[in-house]
Amino acid sequence: MARRCFSEVPISESRATLAGSEAHHVLHVLRAAPGMMVVLFDGSGMEFDAEVTACGRSTVDLSVINCREVDRELPLPLTLGVALPKGDRQRWIVEKAVELGVTQLVPLATERSEKQGGEKLSRYVIEASKQCGRNRLMEIAQPQEWSDWLNSPVISAGSAPPTAARRWVAHPTGRPLTAGDLSHDRPALIAIGPEGGLSNAETAEAVAAGWELIGLGSRILRIETAAIGVVAALTLPTLWEAKPPAVSSL
Repeated sequence: MARRCFSEVPISESRATLAGSEAHHVLHVLRAAPGMMVVLFDGSGMEFDAEVTACGRSTVDLSVINCREVDRELPLPLTLGVALPKGDRQRWIVEKAVELGVTQLVPLATERSEKQGGEKLSRYVIEASKQCGRNRLMEIAQPQEWSDWLNSPVISAGSAPPTAARRWVAHPTGRPLTAGDLSHDRPALIAIGPEGGLSNAETAEAVAAGWELIGLGSRILRIETAAIGVVAALTLPTLWEAKPPAVSSL
């Protein structure tokens, strides 16, 4: 199977050039040479079969052979708001959210949360997309305060207003998820609090804003377990719904 590479520059012609970290990876990890075949994607939803034609000191030139639109996205948008933990656990959450099809990740600032966001999050998205085959990048939104997140009119919910989406806050006192919750007829917004949990005031604010508390069993889960547990419950039933690619030559 050809290796997947991300082009930061949109691909619209029969030639492409990789630079920066992607070129470094192709040159020094994959040890590319002219004639090597790769699959390029640029975040547009398209895949491109390409052949390496020249290797410079910090760039890789390629000839684009054909393109195809391959849709591996969920049927409806899924936004994950999460009070990110420190260190490598941030990377783990981002990687698994990408793999499971999350449309947008919003770092949440709460009373007990760590500092949110960071430049590396976008790089984690690219690396995970290369691995799992997504051709559209999960959006990393700017960090939001808890109150702003609960009432935001610009949350990624497709064409539907936020009030039409399922809006869930993971909480130990919440009702258990049921089979009926796992339908895919509406966008979903999921909120995961920090280590130590949301404060009573934050929980009450969510309920007052129309968010529903959902529980994940009798055990207290870490941030990443709760986040991926809810996302997986919503997305795994759709993973088998493969959509055939549309192929064209450039």
